Amino acid sequence: MRLLELLIERSLSLGTFTLASGATSSYYIDARRTTMSAEGQALVGRVALETIRSAGIDVEWIGGLTMGADPISYAIAHRSWVEDHPLNAFSVRKEVKEYGTTRQIEGGLPSGAKVLVVEDAITSGGSALRAIDAVRSHGAHVLGLLALVDREEGGRQVIEELGIPVTRLFTASELLLAAGEDPSS
Repeated sequence: MRLLELLIERSLSLGTFTLASGATSSYYIDARRTTMSAEGQALVGRVALETIRSAGIDVEWIGGLTMGADPISYAIAHRSWVEDHPLNAFSVRKEVKEYGTTRQIEGGLPSGAKVLVVEDAITSGGSALRAIDAVRSHGAHVLGLLALVDREEGGRQVIEELGIPVTRLFTASELLLAAGEDPSS
């Protein structure tokens, strides 16, 4: 699949890295290098929307914590419009805006909306939980979480323990295997 190849080409780095969770890893996935590219936008929009539809996830809005979720959400929203079944996108700021409208959620998300939270790479689940809390505080209903890549380090389980189903496009093991690396090292 071309999206998997593109993630390996553009987003997978090997070495020693400190993750947002504070953990150390022998690889890093900077999904934005793929999701912000023209080809990545087209592929993410198509593949993610197909995944959402085949999973039977009935949502009206998609979005997550800026900035990792933004290009994914926007690509899905664009593709949904092209296919004449629109899903609108939103962004969750990391902090409440201190000026103007003092919003934490941008894009017009209405209270009561059915939402799919988006995450570029899920590790511990911390970023996803921040987005979920903000969306719930806004009065919208979180029906699930879509992760571009699940690093398989417990984040999915943390989210699912809250009763939120997680759908993922790829696992880190799939990326590493396709790149010729041993995922257990």
